[in-house]
Amino acid sequence: MNIQDIHNLFLQCKSVSIDTRKIEKESMFFAIKGENFDANTFTQKALDLGALFVIIDNESYLIDERTILVKNSLETLQELAKYHRTYLKLPIIALTGSNGKTTTKELINVVLSKKFKTKATIGNLNNHIGVPLTLLSFTRETEIGIVEMGANHKKEIEFLCEIAQPDYGYITNFGKAHLEGFGGVEGVIQGKSEMYQYLAKNNKLVFVNLEDPIQIEKSQGIKAFTFGVNKENADLKIKNITANPFVIVTYDHFVVESHLIGLYNANNINAAVTIGKYFEVDDKAVKEAIENYIPENNRSQLLKKGSNEIILDAYNANPSSMAVAIANFVQLENKGKIMILGDMFELGHESQKEHKIIVDSLTGENECLSYLIGKSFYEHKILSDTIKFFESFDSFADYLKTIQFNNNTILIKGSRGMALERTLEYIL
Repeated sequence: MNIQDIHNLFLQCKSVSIDTRKIEKESMFFAIKGENFDANTFTQKALDLGALFVIIDNESYLIDERTILVKNSLETLQELAKYHRTYLKLPIIALTGSNGKTTTKELINVVLSKKFKTKATIGNLNNHIGVPLTLLSFTRETEIGIVEMGANHKKEIEFLCEIAQPDYGYITNFGKAHLEGFGGVEGVIQGKSEMYQYLAKNNKLVFVNLEDPIQIEKSQGIKAFTFGVNKENADLKIKNITANPFVIVTYDHFVVESHLIGLYNANNINAAVTIGKYFEVDDKAVKEAIENYIPENNRSQLLKKGSNEIILDAYNANPSSMAVAIANFVQLENKGKIMILGDMFELGHESQKEHKIIVDSLTGENECLSYLIGKSFYEHKILSDTIKFFESFDSFADYLKTIQFNNNTILIKGSRGMALERTLEYIL
């Protein structure tokens, strides 16, 4: 069966599923092999749960005309997504970067949805499986698609662009993320810039932050729509940015008072406003969209716990995002500031150096008390009145049982694997 025939079957379905625990009725189920499982074994279960068709790549699981045998289920999912994208012919905005992708994607979505029927990547389904699933969620009713692309090695963004075929692109930044897979910061820049190369080759448009010299350099020769602080040549001129702790941005004709914390979120807002301007969304609607956006899922959330005010940013961390989060927190005028910071993962050979840089940056910072948690931070343990080290979360949790936090402003940040949101259980 060719991809057009499979697409005709797909159009009869209401959705696509890859996990029988989350399967929807009248869906098309793709039996994708994982490291520790073979989803072909769930073929009958998928049908019993209401799948209309099941794509398999093991003929032993052929049941009837509802099971479609292909060479490789994952590759078929990707080919189907590419075919569907071409079939719909809708404009697609793609974005990638080291930090801020998901927040920026959500902001772009709320802004554009003021004028268009938009659909965006759900959560962080941004890899070689997530991007196809996102594309297959778009329908004839979708007027603009927004696709987040993640990567931890070179050629991944190039591959995702070939599937999604974006008309517009934005790179949030080039930071110290996934250094192990990219082989260093230069590898990160090369890998993320694959989006620019795709857009240039296909005569498409990029959105560029004129505050970032790497974006300026890598987007040379490509059609661009730009933003910048007091940049006369910018398409969107930004007059002023403050954050204490919420970000407030002043533009030519309006001011946005957001619920986002930290100066590092300003460019996420600016990108969404820029894209809104490009698509001629009314300024009042843009302002309303961003001011009504409330972050969740442990991303720069402001919480109250007893007498304490907590900035929960525990969804993920890398050296770049950790450094800006610390810099922003330190400049806050609040008293009783405490930082609870967890190990940063996927740094490879750079891990020891990058964790030491963070420790060194905190040395001599007398206005904040810092708790550093995890084996990587613990390797750089020093005697300090303002920095305390814990080799594991369990040892930190035991310590928390012996103390109380009152009237403090607390930053919680670490890599996803540290699950530092658990700290909330111990803060009264």
